[in-house]
Amino acid sequence: MQKTTHFLFSFVRLILLALLILAGLAPLSGCSPSSGEEPRGESGEPAPPRRVNVVIQEIVPQEIRDAVVLPGSADPWLSVALAAETAGRVEKLSVREGDHVRPGQVIAQVDVTALGAGMARARAAFELFEDQLRRRERLFQDQIISEEELDQIRSEKVQAREALRQAEIEYDRGLVRTPSSGRVNDLLIEVGEFVDRGQVVVELVDIDKIKVQVQVPEMDVRFLEVGLPVLVMVDAFQGQEFPGVIDFIAFRGDQATKTFRTQVVMDNPEGRIRPGMIARVLFLRRIIPDALAIPLSALIDRGGERLVYVEEDGLARARQVEIGVIERDRIQITSGLHPGDRLIVAGHREVDEGTAVVVR
Repeated sequence: MQKTTHFLFSFVRLILLALLILAGLAPLSGCSPSSGEEPRGESGEPAPPRRVNVVIQEIVPQEIRDAVVLPGSADPWLSVALAAETAGRVEKLSVREGDHVRPGQVIAQVDVTALGAGMARARAAFELFEDQLRRRERLFQDQIISEEELDQIRSEKVQAREALRQAEIEYDRGLVRTPSSGRVNDLLIEVGEFVDRGQVVVELVDIDKIKVQVQVPEMDVRFLEVGLPVLVMVDAFQGQEFPGVIDFIAFRGDQATKTFRTQVVMDNPEGRIRPGMIARVLFLRRIIPDALAIPLSALIDRGGERLVYVEEDGLARARQVEIGVIERDRIQITSGLHPGDRLIVAGHREVDEGTAVVVR
């Protein structure tokens, strides 16, 4: 019993001694650098505050264009599928794929040998009746034949003339002619092949001009009108812009998409733009002459809050802003900035409210 009491007494003394040691160390901990005092350098002097190098741009009113870019597809100015007007054998082809053709040019002949023979017979019959009519007129003047006989030959001549005209029409139908200038895009027949009436024999396209079809939303179509100039960008020619003009705006919109088909026409004299290429059309809705525009990269989005930083007396100051029109790499600020403000355009992502900055 005496040993147990002595052990407990020694244990309590050890606990009390540990508590006294801890209590003595507590005041020393308040002197550590984490107590909130300013950090000091090796010489013991306070360290200079952190400064961020920035680049600024003074806000000046400038013109900005309210434009919208919409996708479209390039179509040829003219696309014609020429068909045979008569059935028969293809006797001759005068063009190859890719050839340029002029209006009225004969590009194929279908069964023209037989049709030509029929036309020759009709012409010979007509000439025969002409000769007979001249002889009958002399006989009538000599009172050898009656007027009824003269009228009969006159009627037969008229019928022969109509038969010749019909034969000429049939012969002309065997000649496939181009209705306008263009290029042969697809030749669907070969010499010696038999074709039916109405069968497509050649596809002709005119790409001296290009039509771009665009679906314009109903909220944007009110800004457009026929004759308005536009810019066309073609994906196949990156970095290039082609001038165009609005040629047509649909009077009735698509009920499903609430868009209006708009046709843009552009010159294509060198044939660089080909039908089927993807195009994008820039429509100018309006021009804002005195907008406060900043680089799009200067805008910071933090949880839906749009911020910019300006430099004031060597410090970065945050401004909450509202935006308007976006034109390429610029954006209009409708609220939060004023002319003359010194906008931080580089280094703005490294600062916070009140950060010291150095303008470079």
